[in-house]
Amino acid sequence: MKWKDWVHVTKLDPDKQLKAGDIEAIASSGTDALMLSGTLNVTQENLSALLKEVKAYNLPLVMEPAGPEAVLMQGIDYVFVPSVMNTTEVTWIVGKHKVWVQMHKGKIPWEDAIVPEAYIVLNPNSSVGRVTKAVCDLKPEEVAAYTSVADHYFHFPIVYIEYSGTFGDPVVVKAASEAVDRAVLYYGGGINSAEKAAQMGKYADTIVVGNAVYDQGPAVLKATVDAVQ
Repeated sequence: MKWKDWVHVTKLDPDKQLKAGDIEAIASSGTDALMLSGTLNVTQENLSALLKEVKAYNLPLVMEPAGPEAVLMQGIDYVFVPSVMNTTEVTWIVGKHKVWVQMHKGKIPWEDAIVPEAYIVLNPNSSVGRVTKAVCDLKPEEVAAYTSVADHYFHFPIVYIEYSGTFGDPVVVKAASEAVDRAVLYYGGGINSAEKAAQMGKYADTIVVGNAVYDQGPAVLKATVDAVQ
C-alpha cells in the first residue's frame, strides 16, 4: 500500500518513552504506517534508537523532521517534509529546507522518498504552534484558502491540518476537505477514541494518532483504526 492510500498513521515521538511490549501492540493494531516525529528534543540519537525499535515490524516507516539537524533517510520509506503555511516566519516555509539541502549536497532521494507537506497549525498552545509562530486563530474560510493555495498553487501532495494535542474543530476540517482537490488531506490532534477518529475520518483522507498512545496505551489505537478502516 502506497502512502496515498493510508487512512491511519501512528505518530511516535523520539523524545517520549513507550512501555515494554507497546510497539508490538502498536504494530499489530492495523495502523497503516508509523511516523517518527516530534517537535522538541529530537536528535539523530533518539531517532535512531526509535528506528531500531520499530523497523522489525515490517510497517511502512515515515520520518517527519522537526529541523535539518536530525533527519533519517537510511532505513526509512518516506521523509515527509513539512512547510508551515500559517507561520509568520519564512524559515518554517522554506528556510530550514534550504539548510537541509546544503547539509546533504546532492544526496537527498527526491524522487523516491521525499514527500512535501503543507502544514496548517491550529493549536497556539502546542509546541509546534509556539516554535513556528503559527497564526492559529483562523476562520474555516481562511483554513480553506490556505488549503487551496497549498494544493493548487504550490502543488503540495499532502495538506496536514495539525491541532497537535487537542481535538480540533470538525467545521474547520470539513472546510479544508471541501477546498482540497488533488492533495491528500491529513488530520492530527486529540484523537483518543473511536468516536473522534470517525468524526475526523469523515473529512480527512488520513488521520494521525500520536499522544493517545502515550497517554492511554496502545489499546486505544485499535479502536481508532477500526473506526476509519
